[in-house]
Amino acid sequence: MGHGTAGPAKSLRIDGTAGYCNHIFAATDLTEVAGSSSLHVRFYVRHTTALPAAHVTFLAMHDPNDGGKDLRMGGQNGALQWNRESDDATLPEQSPNGVALSRPLPLDEWTCVEYGIEGSTLETRVNGEVVEGLVVDGTPTHDIDRQWLNKAGWSPAPTDLRLGWESYGDGADTLWYDDVAVGTSPIGC
Repeated sequence: MGHGTAGPAKSLRIDGTAGYCNHIFAATDLTEVAGSSSLHVRFYVRHTTALPAAHVTFLAMHDPNDGGKDLRMGGQNGALQWNRESDDATLPEQSPNGVALSRPLPLDEWTCVEYGIEGSTLETRVNGEVVEGLVVDGTPTHDIDRQWLNKAGWSPAPTDLRLGWESYGDGADTLWYDDVAVGTSPIGC
């Protein structure tokens, strides 16, 4: 694949621009894992501009279990975050302490991002390491998931996986995606 030292020759390139109306995504449905109690996704991403202070999305999944709204991964305040479109809850909370428990995406290098959703739990890894601020384990954790857990019964069942770019304010980026894998058990980098 293109995520080696040879560069992004065969990778998906997304030229993301500022402004919501300029969103762009490449999608695949998740029918092969539909009905499973767990979803695991692994992808490599490379981007050229630091995550902005404004909210951006680079991964979205349609969730019929949440009123047909999206479960989104992206950034805010310069760090990775999850966002639930239905109630705009963020993971981690966007306090200075919450943001500090996440991390930015490295610039100009391939980064392995993995996440697993099992029932109402969510775990996110970057280059094989769990990101403390991007975990929902059912127990409220100050500055991380209290607002996320305010929605009783959250148990996503995504029907698609969309990689791309959506900015809700300022923020443009050129991103490459490669070696995307989806399954019902952890995949690894």
